[in-house]
Amino acid sequence: MTEPKSAEVVVPLVPKDGADDVGLVRSDVRRGTLIRLSGGAVAALDDIPAGHKIAVRAIAKNAPVRKYGEVIGVALRDIPPGSHVHLHNLGVGPHSVGTAPLAAGTPVWTPPAVPTRDHFLGYRRADGRAATRNHIAVLPTVNCSATVARMIAQTANARIESPSLDGVIALTHELGCGMAEGTAGDDILRRTLRGYARHANVAGVLLVSLGCEVNQPENIFGEELAVETVAIQDLGGTAATVNAALDRIAAMSSQIAGLVREPISVSELTLGLQCGGSDAYSGLTANPTLGVAADLLVAAGGRVVLGETPEIYGAEHLLRRRAATPPVGDRIDELIAWWQAYTARNDAELDNNPSRGNRAGGITTIWEKSLGAVLKGGTSPLNDVVAYAEPVTAPGLSFMDTPGYDPVSATGMVAGGANLLAFTTGRGSVFGSRPTPCFKISTTTRLYKQMRGDIDFDAGPAMSRDDQIQYGTLLFEALVDMASGAPSKSEALGFGTEEIVPWRMGAVV
Repeated sequence: MTEPKSAEVVVPLVPKDGADDVGLVRSDVRRGTLIRLSGGAVAALDDIPAGHKIAVRAIAKNAPVRKYGEVIGVALRDIPPGSHVHLHNLGVGPHSVGTAPLAAGTPVWTPPAVPTRDHFLGYRRADGRAATRNHIAVLPTVNCSATVARMIAQTANARIESPSLDGVIALTHELGCGMAEGTAGDDILRRTLRGYARHANVAGVLLVSLGCEVNQPENIFGEELAVETVAIQDLGGTAATVNAALDRIAAMSSQIAGLVREPISVSELTLGLQCGGSDAYSGLTANPTLGVAADLLVAAGGRVVLGETPEIYGAEHLLRRRAATPPVGDRIDELIAWWQAYTARNDAELDNNPSRGNRAGGITTIWEKSLGAVLKGGTSPLNDVVAYAEPVTAPGLSFMDTPGYDPVSATGMVAGGANLLAFTTGRGSVFGSRPTPCFKISTTTRLYKQMRGDIDFDAGPAMSRDDQIQYGTLLFEALVDMASGAPSKSEALGFGTEEIVPWRMGAVV
Protein backbone atom coordinates (compact mmCIF):
# COMPACT_ATOMS: atom_id res chain seq x y z
CA MET A 1 0.00 0.00 0.00
CA THR A 2 1.38 3.44 -0.96
CA GLU A 3 1.96 5.85 1.95
CA PRO A 4 0.18 9.21 1.54
CA LYS A 5 2.44 12.15 0.77
CA SER A 6 3.25 14.39 3.72
CA ALA A 7 4.08 18.08 4.09
CA GLU A 8 5.31 20.36 6.81
CA VAL A 9 3.13 22.95 8.47
CA VAL A 10 4.31 25.89 10.54
CA VAL A 11 2.28 27.07 13.52
CA PRO A 12 3.94 30.47 13.84
CA LEU A 13 5.12 32.15 17.00
CA VAL A 14 2.95 30.14 19.34
CA PRO A 15 3.45 31.14 23.00
CA LYS A 16 2.65 27.61 24.08
CA ASP A 17 2.01 24.36 22.27
CA GLY A 18 -1.57 23.98 21.09
CA ALA A 19 -2.52 27.66 21.38
CA ASP A 20 -3.23 28.16 17.66
CA ASP A 21 -6.17 26.88 15.63
CA VAL A 22 -4.39 27.23 12.28
CA GLY A 23 -0.97 26.59 10.84
CA LEU A 24 0.81 27.81 7.74
CA VAL A 25 1.75 25.40 4.95
CA ARG A 26 5.27 26.00 3.66
CA SER A 27 4.63 24.69 0.15
CA ASP A 28 1.64 24.09 -2.10
CA VAL A 29 -0.46 21.26 -0.63
CA ARG A 30 -2.75 19.01 -2.65
CA ARG A 31 -5.94 17.61 -1.20
CA GLY A 32 -5.23 14.39 0.68
CA THR A 33 -1.68 15.35 1.67
CA LEU A 34 -0.85 14.30 5.20
CA ILE A 35 0.10 17.34 7.29
CA ARG A 36 2.48 16.64 10.14
CA LEU A 37 1.71 18.42 13.43
CA SER A 38 3.43 18.35 16.80
CA GLY A 39 0.62 16.23 18.24
CA GLY A 40 -0.02 13.96 15.25
CA ALA A 41 -1.16 14.48 11.67
CA VAL A 42 -4.16 15.61 9.64
CA ALA A 43 -5.05 15.09 5.99
CA ALA A 44 -5.62 18.22 3.88
CA LEU A 45 -9.26 18.46 2.83
CA ASP A 46 -8.53 21.09 0.14
CA ASP A 47 -5.79 22.23 -2.19
CA ILE A 48 -3.92 24.88 -0.17
CA PRO A 49 -1.45 27.39 -1.66
CA ALA A 50 1.94 27.93 -0.02
CA GLY A 51 1.76 30.44 2.81
CA HIS A 52 -1.95 29.90 3.43
CA LYS A 53 -3.61 28.58 6.58
CA ILE A 54 -4.83 25.08 7.41
CA ALA A 55 -7.10 24.25 10.35
CA VAL A 56 -5.17 22.08 12.80
CA ARG A 57 -8.30 21.28 14.84
CA ALA A 58 -12.07 21.54 14.46
CA ILE A 59 -13.35 25.12 14.71
CA ALA A 60 -17.03 25.78 15.37
CA LYS A 61 -18.99 28.45 13.51
CA ASN A 62 -18.69 31.89 15.20
CA ALA A 63 -15.75 30.69 17.32
CA PRO A 64 -12.64 32.89 17.50
CA VAL A 65 -9.75 31.61 15.38
CA ARG A 66 -6.24 31.96 16.79
CA LYS A 67 -2.86 32.37 15.14
CA TYR A 68 0.27 33.75 16.87
CA GLY A 69 -1.68 32.87 20.04
CA GLU A 70 -4.03 35.79 19.23
CA VAL A 71 -7.44 36.11 17.58
CA ILE A 72 -7.25 36.77 13.82
CA GLY A 73 -11.00 36.51 13.16
CA VAL A 74 -14.09 34.38 13.68
CA ALA A 75 -15.21 31.26 11.82
CA LEU A 76 -17.96 32.00 9.30
CA ARG A 77 -18.97 28.31 9.30
CA ASP A 78 -17.88 25.07 10.93
CA ILE A 79 -14.28 24.36 9.87
CA PRO A 80 -13.11 20.71 10.02
CA PRO A 81 -9.44 19.87 10.68
CA GLY A 82 -7.40 19.93 7.48
CA SER A 83 -9.51 22.67 5.83
CA HIS A 84 -8.10 25.62 3.96
CA VAL A 85 -8.84 28.66 6.16
CA HIS A 86 -9.24 31.86 4.17
CA LEU A 87 -11.83 34.36 2.93
CA HIS A 88 -14.56 31.75 2.41
CA ASN A 89 -14.68 30.70 6.07
CA LEU A 90 -12.89 33.39 8.13
CA GLY A 91 -13.90 37.00 8.78
CA VAL A 92 -13.64 39.71 11.40
CA GLY A 93 -16.21 39.87 14.18
CA PRO A 94 -16.96 42.50 16.83
CA HIS A 95 -13.82 44.46 17.62
CA SER A 96 -13.85 43.33 21.25
CA VAL A 97 -13.27 39.73 20.17
CA GLY A 98 -9.73 40.47 19.15
CA THR A 99 -8.82 43.22 21.56
CA ALA A 100 -9.75 42.54 25.16
CA PRO A 101 -8.98 45.64 27.29
CA LEU A 102 -5.57 45.61 28.91
CA ALA A 103 -4.38 48.18 31.42
CA ALA A 104 -1.28 50.15 30.49
CA GLY A 105 1.56 49.95 32.96
CA THR A 106 5.27 50.47 33.16
CA PRO A 107 6.75 47.59 31.16
CA VAL A 108 9.96 45.87 32.17
CA TRP A 109 12.10 45.28 29.11
CA THR A 110 15.21 43.28 28.31
CA PRO A 111 16.74 43.70 24.83
CA PRO A 112 17.01 40.45 22.85
CA ALA A 113 20.74 40.99 22.25
CA VAL A 114 23.57 43.48 22.77
CA PRO A 115 24.03 46.17 20.08
CA THR A 116 27.07 45.36 17.96
CA ARG A 117 27.66 48.92 16.70
CA ASP A 118 27.94 52.13 18.68
CA HIS A 119 28.52 54.67 15.90
CA PHE A 120 27.94 55.37 12.23
CA LEU A 121 29.69 57.73 9.81
CA GLY A 122 27.40 60.67 9.22
CA TYR A 123 27.27 64.40 8.63
CA ARG A 124 27.04 66.81 11.56
CA ARG A 125 24.92 69.88 10.78
CA ALA A 126 25.78 73.30 12.17
CA ASP A 127 22.82 73.11 14.55
CA GLY A 128 23.99 69.75 15.91
CA ARG A 129 21.65 67.39 14.02
CA ALA A 130 22.98 64.13 12.55
CA ALA A 131 22.46 63.34 8.86
CA THR A 132 22.88 60.13 6.89
CA ARG A 133 22.75 61.83 3.47
CA ASN A 134 23.40 65.22 1.81
CA HIS A 135 20.63 66.33 -0.55
CA ILE A 136 19.53 69.68 -1.93
CA ALA A 137 15.73 69.68 -2.05
CA VAL A 138 13.63 71.53 -4.62
CA LEU A 139 10.30 71.84 -2.86
CA PRO A 140 7.19 73.05 -4.74
CA THR A 141 4.54 74.81 -2.69
CA VAL A 142 1.82 73.49 -4.99
CA ASN A 143 1.30 70.88 -7.69
CA CYS A 144 1.18 73.74 -10.21
CA SER A 145 4.93 74.27 -9.72
CA ALA A 146 5.83 70.56 -9.57
CA THR A 147 6.93 70.18 -13.18
CA VAL A 148 9.18 73.24 -12.94
CA ALA A 149 10.67 71.77 -9.75
CA ARG A 150 11.48 68.55 -11.65
CA MET A 151 13.08 70.54 -14.48
CA ILE A 152 15.26 72.37 -11.98
CA ALA A 153 16.39 69.18 -10.26
CA GLN A 154 17.10 67.32 -13.53
CA THR A 155 19.15 70.19 -14.95
CA ALA A 156 21.04 70.75 -11.70
CA ASN A 157 22.00 67.08 -11.40
CA ALA A 158 23.35 67.15 -14.96
CA ARG A 159 25.49 70.22 -14.26
CA ILE A 160 26.67 69.90 -10.67
CA GLU A 161 29.26 67.37 -9.61
CA SER A 162 30.22 67.25 -5.95
CA PRO A 163 31.44 64.22 -3.96
CA SER A 164 29.65 65.54 -0.89
CA LEU A 165 26.28 65.88 -2.63
CA ASP A 166 23.96 62.87 -2.87
CA GLY A 167 21.78 64.64 -5.40
CA VAL A 168 19.32 67.44 -6.07
CA ILE A 169 15.81 66.07 -5.56
CA ALA A 170 12.41 67.48 -6.50
CA LEU A 171 9.97 66.69 -3.69
CA THR A 172 6.82 67.06 -5.76
CA HIS A 173 3.28 66.47 -4.51
CA GLU A 174 -0.33 66.80 -5.67
CA LEU A 175 -1.57 69.40 -3.19
CA GLY A 176 -1.16 73.07 -2.26
CA CYS A 177 -4.35 74.60 -3.60
CA GLY A 178 -8.07 73.85 -3.72
CA MET A 179 -8.21 73.32 0.04
CA ALA A 180 -9.36 75.74 2.70
CA GLU A 181 -6.73 77.30 4.93
CA GLY A 182 -6.74 76.18 8.53
CA THR A 183 -8.37 72.80 7.84
CA ALA A 184 -6.88 69.49 8.95
CA GLY A 185 -5.68 68.73 5.41
CA ASP A 186 -4.04 72.13 5.06
CA ASP A 187 -2.31 71.75 8.43
CA ILE A 188 -1.02 68.28 7.52
CA LEU A 189 0.42 69.49 4.20
CA ARG A 190 2.23 72.43 5.77
CA ARG A 191 3.56 70.29 8.62
CA THR A 192 4.80 67.73 6.09
CA LEU A 193 6.57 70.29 3.90
CA ARG A 194 8.15 71.94 6.95
CA GLY A 195 9.38 68.53 8.07
CA TYR A 196 11.06 67.86 4.72
CA ALA A 197 12.60 71.32 4.56
CA ARG A 198 14.00 70.94 8.09
CA HIS A 199 15.13 67.35 7.59
CA ALA A 200 18.70 66.65 8.65
CA ASN A 201 19.42 64.92 5.33
CA VAL A 202 18.52 68.11 3.44
CA ALA A 203 21.59 70.35 3.30
CA GLY A 204 19.84 73.06 1.26
CA VAL A 205 16.26 73.95 0.26
CA LEU A 206 14.88 75.83 -2.72
CA LEU A 207 11.14 76.54 -2.54
CA VAL A 208 9.38 76.86 -5.91
CA SER A 209 6.11 78.80 -5.86
CA LEU A 210 3.71 79.46 -8.70
CA GLY A 211 2.62 82.69 -7.04
CA CYS A 212 -1.16 82.60 -6.74
CA GLU A 213 -1.66 79.37 -4.74
CA VAL A 214 -3.33 78.99 -1.35
CA ASN A 215 -0.17 77.40 0.07
CA GLN A 216 2.04 80.49 0.10
CA PRO A 217 5.65 80.14 1.35
CA GLU A 218 5.11 82.47 4.31
CA ASN A 219 2.13 80.42 5.42
CA ILE A 220 4.26 77.28 5.52
CA PHE A 221 7.38 78.61 7.16
CA GLY A 222 6.58 81.97 8.69
CA GLU A 223 9.67 83.87 9.75
CA GLU A 224 11.44 81.13 11.68
CA LEU A 225 13.01 79.26 8.73
CA ALA A 226 15.07 80.99 6.06
CA VAL A 227 14.73 79.23 2.71
CA GLU A 228 15.57 80.26 -0.82
CA THR A 229 12.40 80.94 -2.84
CA VAL A 230 11.62 81.45 -6.51
CA ALA A 231 8.17 82.39 -7.84
CA ILE A 232 7.30 81.46 -11.41
CA GLN A 233 4.83 84.26 -12.02
CA ASP A 234 7.14 86.93 -10.59
CA LEU A 235 10.14 85.76 -12.63
CA GLY A 236 8.22 85.65 -15.90
CA GLY A 237 7.75 81.95 -16.57
CA THR A 238 9.39 78.57 -16.67
CA ALA A 239 12.73 79.28 -18.39
CA ALA A 240 13.53 82.30 -16.25
CA THR A 241 12.61 80.40 -13.09
CA VAL A 242 14.82 77.41 -13.97
CA ASN A 243 17.78 79.70 -14.70
CA ALA A 244 17.34 81.63 -11.46
CA ALA A 245 16.98 78.39 -9.51
CA LEU A 246 20.16 76.93 -10.98
CA ASP A 247 22.16 79.91 -9.75
CA ARG A 248 20.77 79.45 -6.22
CA ILE A 249 21.50 75.72 -6.22
CA ALA A 250 25.05 76.23 -7.47
CA ALA A 251 25.67 78.53 -4.51
CA MET A 252 24.21 75.94 -2.10
CA SER A 253 26.34 73.14 -3.53
CA SER A 254 29.52 75.15 -3.10
CA GLN A 255 28.69 75.65 0.59
CA ILE A 256 28.44 71.91 1.25
CA ALA A 257 31.32 70.82 -1.01
CA GLY A 258 33.70 70.39 1.92
CA LEU A 259 31.43 68.33 4.17
CA VAL A 260 32.85 64.96 5.22
CA ARG A 261 31.44 62.07 7.24
CA GLU A 262 32.50 61.70 10.85
CA PRO A 263 31.79 59.17 13.63
CA ILE A 264 28.42 59.84 15.28
CA SER A 265 26.66 57.79 17.95
CA VAL A 266 23.97 55.44 16.67
CA SER A 267 21.77 56.99 19.36
CA GLU A 268 21.25 59.83 16.86
CA LEU A 269 19.61 57.57 14.30
CA THR A 270 15.83 57.63 13.84
CA LEU A 271 14.54 54.53 12.06
CA GLY A 272 11.12 54.47 10.39
CA LEU A 273 9.51 51.03 10.11
CA GLN A 274 7.42 50.16 7.04
CA CYS A 275 5.90 47.05 5.50
CA GLY A 276 4.31 46.75 2.08
CA GLY A 277 3.10 43.96 -0.11
CA SER A 278 2.82 41.81 3.01
CA ASP A 279 2.22 38.08 2.89
CA ALA A 280 1.75 35.35 5.48
CA TYR A 281 5.52 35.14 6.00
CA SER A 282 5.74 38.81 6.98
CA GLY A 283 4.74 38.02 10.54
CA LEU A 284 6.88 34.88 10.60
CA THR A 285 10.25 36.07 9.27
CA ALA A 286 10.87 39.66 8.12
CA ASN A 287 8.80 41.63 10.61
CA PRO A 288 10.09 39.93 13.79
CA THR A 289 13.62 40.11 12.35
CA LEU A 290 13.22 43.85 11.81
CA GLY A 291 11.79 43.99 15.34
CA VAL A 292 15.09 42.64 16.68
CA ALA A 293 17.03 45.30 14.74
CA ALA A 294 14.67 47.97 16.09
CA ASP A 295 15.22 46.70 19.63
CA LEU A 296 18.99 46.88 19.17
CA LEU A 297 18.73 50.50 18.03
CA VAL A 298 16.54 51.32 21.04
CA ALA A 299 19.03 49.58 23.34
CA ALA A 300 21.76 51.77 21.81
CA GLY A 301 19.76 54.92 22.62
CA GLY A 302 18.23 55.54 19.19
CA ARG A 303 14.69 56.28 18.05
CA VAL A 304 12.31 53.95 16.23
CA VAL A 305 8.99 54.93 14.61
CA LEU A 306 6.14 52.47 14.03
CA GLY A 307 3.11 53.68 12.09
CA GLU A 308 0.23 52.64 9.81
CA THR A 309 -2.63 52.87 12.30
CA PRO A 310 -5.07 50.75 10.24
CA GLU A 311 -2.45 48.00 10.43
CA ILE A 312 -2.42 47.80 14.20
CA TYR A 313 -6.22 47.34 14.29
CA GLY A 314 -6.82 44.04 16.03
CA ALA A 315 -3.35 44.12 17.58
CA GLU A 316 -3.45 47.48 19.33
CA HIS A 317 -3.83 45.78 22.69
CA LEU A 318 -0.28 44.48 22.29
CA LEU A 319 1.02 48.02 21.89
CA ARG A 320 -1.15 49.31 24.72
CA ARG A 321 0.35 46.63 26.96
CA ARG A 322 3.79 48.12 26.22
CA ALA A 323 2.80 51.75 26.84
CA ALA A 324 5.28 53.45 29.17
CA THR A 325 2.49 55.52 30.77
CA PRO A 326 -1.32 55.26 30.85
CA PRO A 327 -1.78 58.40 28.69
CA VAL A 328 0.32 56.79 25.94
CA GLY A 329 -1.91 53.72 26.06
CA ASP A 330 -5.03 55.89 26.02
CA ARG A 331 -3.75 57.66 22.91
CA ILE A 332 -3.61 54.34 21.04
CA ASP A 333 -7.28 53.72 21.91
CA GLU A 334 -8.20 57.22 20.74
CA LEU A 335 -6.52 56.66 17.37
CA ILE A 336 -8.36 53.38 16.78
CA ALA A 337 -11.69 55.02 17.63
CA TRP A 338 -10.93 57.91 15.25
CA TRP A 339 -10.05 55.52 12.41
CA GLN A 340 -13.22 53.50 12.93
CA ALA A 341 -15.28 56.68 12.63
CA TYR A 342 -13.18 58.01 9.73
CA THR A 343 -13.57 54.88 7.62
CA ALA A 344 -17.30 54.68 8.40
CA ARG A 345 -17.78 58.29 7.24
CA ASN A 346 -16.14 57.35 3.96
CA ASP A 347 -18.20 54.18 3.38
CA ALA A 348 -15.27 51.88 4.20
CA GLU A 349 -14.11 49.68 7.05
CA LEU A 350 -10.70 48.81 8.42
CA ASP A 351 -10.94 45.24 7.14
CA ASN A 352 -10.76 46.75 3.62
CA ASN A 353 -7.05 47.38 4.30
CA PRO A 354 -5.58 44.02 3.17
CA SER A 355 -4.94 44.27 -0.56
CA ARG A 356 -5.58 41.65 -3.22
CA GLY A 357 -1.87 40.79 -3.09
CA ASN A 358 -1.93 40.46 0.72
CA ARG A 359 -4.78 37.98 0.47
CA ALA A 360 -3.21 36.04 -2.38
CA GLY A 361 -0.16 35.75 -0.12
CA GLY A 362 -2.20 34.12 2.66
CA ILE A 363 -3.41 37.05 4.78
CA THR A 364 -7.18 36.89 5.34
CA THR A 365 -8.22 39.61 7.81
CA ILE A 366 -6.89 42.95 8.99
CA TRP A 367 -6.49 41.43 12.46
CA GLU A 368 -4.14 38.81 11.05
CA LYS A 369 -2.22 41.42 9.06
CA SER A 370 -1.93 43.69 12.10
CA LEU A 371 -0.65 40.95 14.40
CA GLY A 372 2.21 40.43 11.98
CA ALA A 373 2.76 44.14 11.29
CA VAL A 374 3.27 45.19 14.93
CA LEU A 375 6.20 42.79 15.18
CA LYS A 376 8.30 45.34 13.27
CA GLY A 377 8.25 47.44 16.44
CA GLY A 378 10.15 44.84 18.45
CA THR A 379 9.53 44.43 22.15
CA SER A 380 10.65 47.69 23.77
CA PRO A 381 8.29 50.03 25.70
CA LEU A 382 6.11 52.41 23.68
CA ASN A 383 7.26 55.83 24.85
CA ASP A 384 5.26 58.27 22.71
CA VAL A 385 2.43 58.65 20.19
CA VAL A 386 2.65 61.50 17.67
CA ALA A 387 0.41 62.88 14.94
CA TYR A 388 1.17 62.53 11.24
CA ALA A 389 4.44 64.29 10.25
CA GLU A 390 5.04 65.58 13.78
CA PRO A 391 8.67 65.61 14.97
CA VAL A 392 9.69 62.39 16.70
CA THR A 393 11.69 63.45 19.77
CA ALA A 394 11.22 60.75 22.42
CA PRO A 395 13.98 58.15 22.74
CA GLY A 396 13.05 54.55 22.06
CA LEU A 397 9.85 53.46 20.31
CA SER A 398 7.22 55.97 19.17
CA PHE A 399 4.03 55.40 17.22
CA MET A 400 3.02 57.82 14.46
CA ASP A 401 -0.59 58.04 13.29
CA THR A 402 -0.39 57.35 9.56
CA PRO A 403 -2.54 55.60 6.97
CA GLY A 404 -1.52 52.11 5.95
CA TYR A 405 -0.73 53.19 2.37
CA ASP A 406 3.07 52.90 2.23
CA PRO A 407 4.03 56.13 0.40
CA VAL A 408 1.76 58.23 2.63
CA SER A 409 3.00 56.55 5.79
CA ALA A 410 6.67 56.83 4.85
CA THR A 411 6.21 60.49 3.91
CA GLY A 412 4.92 61.21 7.42
CA MET A 413 7.85 59.41 9.03
CA VAL A 414 10.44 61.24 6.92
CA ALA A 415 8.75 64.55 7.72
CA GLY A 416 8.90 63.54 11.40
CA GLY A 417 12.68 63.18 11.19
CA ALA A 418 13.42 59.56 10.26
CA ASN A 419 16.93 59.51 8.77
CA LEU A 420 16.64 55.79 7.92
CA LEU A 421 13.75 53.65 6.70
CA ALA A 422 13.45 49.85 6.82
CA PHE A 423 10.78 48.28 4.61
CA THR A 424 9.71 44.63 4.75
CA THR A 425 7.90 43.05 1.82
CA GLY A 426 6.45 39.66 1.01
CA ARG A 427 5.07 40.26 -2.47
CA GLY A 428 7.82 42.58 -3.68
CA SER A 429 8.12 46.37 -3.46
CA VAL A 430 10.08 48.90 -5.51
CA PHE A 431 9.73 51.75 -3.03
CA GLY A 432 12.27 54.49 -2.24
CA SER A 433 12.13 57.52 0.05
CA ARG A 434 14.68 60.28 -0.59
CA PRO A 435 16.08 62.20 1.21
CA THR A 436 15.97 59.24 3.61
CA PRO A 437 17.56 55.99 2.40
CA CYS A 438 15.24 52.97 2.40
CA PHE A 439 16.40 49.39 3.06
CA LYS A 440 14.11 46.63 1.78
CA ILE A 441 13.81 43.22 3.44
CA SER A 442 12.22 40.12 1.92
CA THR A 443 10.06 37.67 3.83
CA THR A 444 11.24 34.68 1.77
CA THR A 445 14.45 33.64 0.03
CA ARG A 446 12.41 32.95 -3.11
CA LEU A 447 11.37 36.62 -3.30
CA TYR A 448 14.89 37.81 -2.55
CA LYS A 449 16.28 35.77 -5.45
CA GLN A 450 13.46 36.85 -7.75
CA MET A 451 13.91 40.59 -7.01
CA ARG A 452 17.57 40.72 -6.00
CA GLY A 453 18.02 44.03 -7.82
CA ASP A 454 15.42 45.73 -5.58
CA ILE A 455 15.72 43.99 -2.22
CA ASP A 456 18.64 44.52 0.16
CA PHE A 457 18.26 41.76 2.75
CA ASP A 458 16.87 38.23 2.85
CA ALA A 459 15.02 37.43 6.10
CA GLY A 460 13.54 34.23 4.68
CA PRO A 461 15.63 31.82 6.79
CA ALA A 462 14.67 33.53 10.09
CA MET A 463 11.76 31.31 11.15
CA SER A 464 12.82 30.60 14.74
CA ARG A 465 13.46 33.11 17.51
CA ASP A 466 17.15 32.23 17.59
CA ASP A 467 17.36 32.79 13.83
CA GLN A 468 15.49 36.10 14.15
CA ILE A 469 17.99 37.33 16.73
CA GLN A 470 20.89 36.27 14.51
CA TYR A 471 19.47 37.82 11.35
CA GLY A 472 18.12 40.83 13.24
CA THR A 473 21.64 41.58 14.46
CA LEU A 474 22.94 41.34 10.89
CA LEU A 475 20.10 43.62 9.77
CA PHE A 476 20.97 46.16 12.47
CA GLU A 477 24.56 46.21 11.21
CA ALA A 478 23.40 46.59 7.60
CA LEU A 479 21.21 49.56 8.57
CA VAL A 480 24.18 51.21 10.30
CA ASP A 481 26.23 50.62 7.14
CA MET A 482 23.49 52.31 5.10
CA ALA A 483 23.48 55.22 7.54
CA SER A 484 27.23 55.49 6.92
CA GLY A 485 26.75 55.90 3.19
CA ALA A 486 26.32 52.43 1.71
CA PRO A 487 23.67 52.91 -1.00
CA SER A 488 20.43 50.98 -0.77
CA LYS A 489 19.11 49.21 -3.86
CA SER A 490 16.32 51.78 -4.23
CA GLU A 491 18.85 54.64 -4.15
CA ALA A 492 21.00 52.97 -6.79
CA LEU A 493 17.92 52.62 -9.00
CA GLY A 494 16.95 56.27 -8.52
CA PHE A 495 13.77 55.75 -6.52
CA GLY A 496 12.58 58.18 -3.90
CA THR A 497 11.11 61.37 -5.34
CA GLU A 498 7.84 60.26 -6.92
CA GLU A 499 6.99 58.52 -3.64
CA ILE A 500 6.51 61.79 -1.68
CA VAL A 501 2.79 61.55 -0.89
CA PRO A 502 1.43 63.80 1.91
CA TRP A 503 -1.76 62.55 3.50
CA ARG A 504 -4.67 64.04 1.56
CA MET A 505 -7.49 64.78 3.99
CA GLY A 506 -10.66 66.82 3.63
CA ALA A 507 -12.56 68.41 0.80
CA VAL A 508 -10.80 69.56 -2.36
CA VAL A 509 -12.66 72.65 -3.46
